[in-house]
Amino acid sequence: MSALYKNYARSDIAFEKGEGVRLFTKDGDDYFDFAGGIAVNIVGHADPHVVGALKDQAEKLWHVGNVFTIPEQEKLAQRLTDVSFADMVFFTNSGAEAVECALKTARRYFYDKGEKDRYEIITLEGAFHGRTLGTIAAGGNPTYLEGFGPKAAGFIQVECGSIEAIKAAVTPNTAAILFEPIQGESGINILSNEFLREVRALCDEHGILLILDEIQCGYARTGKMFAYEWAGIQPDIMALAKGIGGGFPLGACLATKEVGSAMVPGTHGSTYGGNPLACTVGNAVFDRVSEDGFLEHVTQMGNHLSWSLQQLAQKYPDLIEEIRVKGLMVGLKVKPPVGEVVAAMRDAKILTVGAGDNVVRLLPPLIVTKDEIDEAVRRLDAGLKSLASKTV
Repeated sequence: MSALYKNYARSDIAFEKGEGVRLFTKDGDDYFDFAGGIAVNIVGHADPHVVGALKDQAEKLWHVGNVFTIPEQEKLAQRLTDVSFADMVFFTNSGAEAVECALKTARRYFYDKGEKDRYEIITLEGAFHGRTLGTIAAGGNPTYLEGFGPKAAGFIQVECGSIEAIKAAVTPNTAAILFEPIQGESGINILSNEFLREVRALCDEHGILLILDEIQCGYARTGKMFAYEWAGIQPDIMALAKGIGGGFPLGACLATKEVGSAMVPGTHGSTYGGNPLACTVGNAVFDRVSEDGFLEHVTQMGNHLSWSLQQLAQKYPDLIEEIRVKGLMVGLKVKPPVGEVVAAMRDAKILTVGAGDNVVRLLPPLIVTKDEIDEAVRRLDAGLKSLASKTV
């Protein structure tokens, strides 16, 4: 019997190694990884450049506390600010921690301005921001809140995608509006560019901070470095994780200088966040993502995958209801229970991940090639075919 907590419904499959978009079991079975550790493995498994950087750093220095200057951290922070709206970065170990830092930054900003009652955060229904007590309160999902005592105060959930609902929720106590430009956990729910621009304008009108959670949709996943770029806007604070470390635990909270300067010594901290090993890996992943043509490749592969999935949808109209795509962030809204579809795909040796709204997520490494997409679609076809035969 396993000594682990039972909070995951684990498959019996165990992987021994990975290479690019493939994972291999001890018995040599190969699977196409179109789950990507849930949007994490953006440069694939065992990328030589990232592995080399990790090995080199592992022989030098793994960890020192953040009371010292960490050159690798300084370098990655500068690179992130150079390609984003931000001026300042705080490094974390995970996405939930990045969101926690974002929430604290927003509240502390208004506290320092003398507006101590300005602590409320407006969030959207269907959101997922993490599993800490603060982030489950921000997400507002009753399932995740149940059994953990009173919900942390100061979070107001409104209808997703409704600017009128947000306007109605704004009060003198509103500090920030937090949302994902593309909701991943709730089923690849792509918020419109118009909505993002309307929220930005509302924030400007009322002096409210805009916090974006790009933990899943950021870092080149949509074909731009950050999803907010599609709308031509900029946030005040942004949470990143998942792809930023390519599989190594790493997250970041980015902010403008005006807002981030509120976080002075003693206001926040992290023992491991931004240590030399993590930031060396982060810099190696950044090297790969910033290569010439990388973003264009994501767009091209996203278009090819989208077209291929449309063909499958026409072939299996009784199984696939809708395709939601932005770059290489893909959702298949299916008609059978999503768990059955994910299991059928796994039997066909392709890994996917379920989401809300009966959606199967496809989140392949961003280095996936056209030939690999074609092979992945053949495996998807085999999985769908097996499901179709059971429904006849």
